[in-house]
Amino acid sequence: MEVIESIVTDGIEVEESTATVSTLDSEKSKTEFVWTLQATWHLVRVRLDMDHEFDQPVCKKKKLWETVAERVTTRLRAEGYQDVAVKAFECDLKWRNMLATYRKNAERAKRLGTHSVHWEFFKTMHEVLGRSYEEIEAQRRAKLSGTKVGKTMASKRYTPILPTPTLTATAVPPSRPPQDVLQLYLELQERKLNMWAQQKALEERKIEAINNLARAISSLAQDSTDRGQMSKEPTVSDPLSSLSSQH
Repeated sequence: MEVIESIVTDGIEVEESTATVSTLDSEKSKTEFVWTLQATWHLVRVRLDMDHEFDQPVCKKKKLWETVAERVTTRLRAEGYQDVAVKAFECDLKWRNMLATYRKNAERAKRLGTHSVHWEFFKTMHEVLGRSYEEIEAQRRAKLSGTKVGKTMASKRYTPILPTPTLTATAVPPSRPPQDVLQLYLELQERKLNMWAQQKALEERKIEAINNLARAISSLAQDSTDRGQMSKEPTVSDPLSSLSSQH
């Protein structure tokens, strides 16, 4: 019986080597199952055929894996491997590892295309497991519609909880008492009177300054006029002083 060892490199599972189980390992093979290529293919096909049963909302996975193990064992014995017996937990563990490898290859196929994936189980698994989310949800709803859970959910009526509306009306400020209004009016009038008095005093200062300036200008003009007249008058000499100077 051929045995394969496989490793995952960048999302691709590659066959590394093949060997033949010797008679010395026959006792070990009775207690620990070794996944051959044929056995792995049987597991993939049986598990994918039962995928709809595993997708049921309410199911006993342990019983289903026991069924998978029985079918894989039956197919191997039909091929001549009479001393082979696969256990349920071995099928479950192997399938989990294969799912991890499948997801890595699916991501690689999404990025680089399906031609970049060389894992031999990918195409077969992708035909069943690569369905879109909408298809899976539609099938899940269809499965739920015929069950008690689906009928219970469909019969219930859900009332949406709406947020509490906020109050948009503005609060009316409390009105002032009549006395406060009168007091405020008197204060405003007093401020107006003070402002008027300050403005009147300022205007009076301006008028006084203008008058002072006018008087100063008038005084300067009068002084300049008097000086001009004095410079124009002829000088009268004393006749006696002139006669004395001649003798």
